[in-house]
Amino acid sequence: MIDAQSSIKKLKSIRQGTSKYGNAPHKLILILTIIELVENGHFSKNEFCIDTDFVAYFRENWMLLVDTSHSPDFTQPFYYLQNEKLEGESLWELHPNLGFSITSHIRSINVLKEVVNYASFQEDFYNLLQQPEFRNIARTTILDTYFANTKKQFIIAKYSGQGYINDLENYLLNEKEAPAYKIGINSIDEEEIFVRSGLFPRLIRKVYSSTCCMSGMKIITNYGSDLIEAAHIIPFSLSRDDKVTNGLAFCPNLHTAFDRGLVSIDDDLRVLVSPIISENTEHPYSLAQLNRKKIMMPFGAKHYPNIDNIRWHRDNIFKG
Repeated sequence: MIDAQSSIKKLKSIRQGTSKYGNAPHKLILILTIIELVENGHFSKNEFCIDTDFVAYFRENWMLLVDTSHSPDFTQPFYYLQNEKLEGESLWELHPNLGFSITSHIRSINVLKEVVNYASFQEDFYNLLQQPEFRNIARTTILDTYFANTKKQFIIAKYSGQGYINDLENYLLNEKEAPAYKIGINSIDEEEIFVRSGLFPRLIRKVYSSTCCMSGMKIITNYGSDLIEAAHIIPFSLSRDDKVTNGLAFCPNLHTAFDRGLVSIDDDLRVLVSPIISENTEHPYSLAQLNRKKIMMPFGAKHYPNIDNIRWHRDNIFKG
């Protein structure tokens, strides 16, 4: 059985790749991120799936701790942590989805998510992570051993709730112009887009209270999920804009109708229904009943949909 002492000893001797920038910190940032996500309840079992929070917290911790010019590549430690042994056993294991195999480093976060179902720690090590005392010792060990120069700023930022995630959410909520170097406004890489594409629907649901802006439908399950989808007014592929001001909350059928130009919005923020559709207007869910209806606005004017973006949708997508 693997105990706490051998596990801490292993954390002090994680193998780091070398480059002109020095020793690579990727594996250590990944482990610190997992400790944090286990602690806040995001991961509740020994199955670490690639999702928005996993990548976002990795990037936040990287920005707070790494003072070299290494690239914050999440895919690298996610794959190479498999090479670490703890008492002769693999510390980390990848579990591919059915029909896939993993024989080399996958450098694309989207491809990696498609291929990998989840990753897991060696079982005894994972059980140790369930203990708050061990998590504290493990985190302190990593910070003292590898990040002594930046440990203080990391602790202050975490205590105050500041950092990459806070800055990015404030930027996407149109509440603050966050520094470009922190959130990648000027040069957005694939992992940045992955995080932002996960935050965008979450924040749209938040500002619209999980309510369709056109129909007023609001359905929330006992598990906290809902049927609301987030739509970009101007597609992200064209605008690179994923602020909430370029988004609207829709139920699934109206999301499809909006994307296909069957509905839009006028300058008075009222629903427009395309004249090209043929439907039973007596049906309680017909689009016709929404025509000229005022859309529901999010709380706070800074979250309102951008009127220029709405005009773009009318001019380029709406079949009026």
